[in-house]
Formats: sequence, structure tokens, C-alpha cells
Amino acid sequence: MTSDGRTTDDDWYSNDTATFGDRLADARQAVGMSQEDLARRLGIKLKTLTAWENDLSEPRANRLNMLAGLLNVSFRWLLTGEGEGLQGPFEAPKATPEVHEILTELRHLQGQLVQTADRVGHLEKRLKLALAAAE
Repeated sequence: MTSDGRTTDDDWYSNDTATFGDRLADARQAVGMSQEDLARRLGIKLKTLTAWENDLSEPRANRLNMLAGLLNVSFRWLLTGEGEGLQGPFEAPKATPEVHEILTELRHLQGQLVQTADRVGHLEKRLKLALAAAE
């Protein structure tokens, strides 16, 4: 992320911009696999994979290794967005100036959304603690 809050092409899948579930879903789609196919190959229920992709739960380490192998990305990339994995959805030279402008604004808004969600989470924790202390 740049100093003005915008993300670069390298940041498309970073922890500041994308979640584990985002990276998992995009990597699955990039290899042309459906949720049903991936769940079957992993030996898990479809609802478990859906929960992972929606960031409602996370897989154990053994499943992460299986995921990385099946999706042709590194274990590290799945967890952090760093290392061997997918690039952003567009190559800059192929994108028109208008597409580049739209992507830049989307990335900026995604970064702001993540920061806002973090702030909301911190405020909720503070509120719960304050309410518990008041009882």
C-alpha cells in the first residue's frame, strides 16, 4: 500500500486488501475448480469450504498444505498474500486507462474498508469491556 492509502498491483492479495477466503476463492477459480470439486478432493463438506471462503472459519495446517498443492500456490501466499500465488486480476499494460483508474479506486476503497472494519472490531471490543466493567 502506498502512503496515500492506495494499493499497488503487488498488494492486490495482501493482508491489507484481501482475506484468506478471498485468496482461497480466487485461487480455486484460477485453476477452474468448482467449490464442489475442491471440497471433494479435500475430503471435506461443501459447507466447510464455503465457510473458509467466507472467512467464517479457517482450515487446519494439514488442509492448508493440501489446498496449496491443489491450487498451485504457496502455503505462505494463502495465509498472507506473499510468496508464490496469483497476481492481480489485470496486467497493467493490457488495461485501458479507464480500467486502470477504476481498479485503482476499487483498491483504494478496499483498503479503506479493511481499515474501517478493523476500527469497528476494536470499538466493539472496547464497548464489550466497558459494558462488562459497568456491571
